[in-house]
Amino acid sequence: RRLYFDTHALVCLLEEKGFTTQQSEVIVSALVKIMNSNLDMIYKDMVTKVQQEIALQQVMSHIAGVKKDMVILEKSEFSALRSENEKIKLELQQIKKQVTDEITKVRADNKLNLNLEKSRVKELHAQQDRALTQTDRKIDTEVADLKTMLESHKLDNIKYLAGSVFTCLTVALGFYRLWI
Repeated sequence: RRLYFDTHALVCLLEEKGFTTQQSEVIVSALVKIMNSNLDMIYKDMVTKVQQEIALQQVMSHIAGVKKDMVILEKSEFSALRSENEKIKLELQQIKKQVTDEITKVRADNKLNLNLEKSRVKELHAQQDRALTQTDRKIDTEVADLKTMLESHKLDNIKYLAGSVFTCLTVALGFYRLWI
C-alpha cells in the first residue's frame, strides 16, 4: 500500500508547531493506522479488475442466454399468435358466411311474405270489387224491378181510374137518361 502524503514532512511540520518528536511520530502513526483501517474497509467493498471482468463476463453470458431465450420465446409466441390469428380469421369467415346466408334467407322470406301479402291484398280487393259489382247489379236489378212494378201499378191505377171514371160516367149517364 502506498500513502499519498509524506509522513516525515508531517512530523517536521508538527515539530515546528510545538509538538515534540515523539508526539509528532505518535500522531502520524495514529493517522497512518486510521487510514490503513479505512482503506481496508474500502477495499473490502471494492473488487479487483479481474473480479470485475469475471462478473462482467458472467453478466454478459446471462444477457446472451436471456436474449436467446427471448428470441426463442418471441418466435414461438409469434408462431402461436399467427396460428391463433389464422384460426380466428377462419372462424370470422365462417361466421360472416353464416350471417350472409341468414341475411339472404331473411330477405328471401321477407320478399316471399311481402309478395304473399300483396297477392292476398289483391285477391281481397278483387273479392271486394266482385262483391261491390254484384251488389251494384242487385241494386240495379231491384231498382229496375221497382220501376217496373211502379209502372205496372201506375198502369193498374190508370186502368182502375179509367174504369172508375167510365163507371161513374156510365152511372151518371144512366141517371141522366133516367131523369131526362
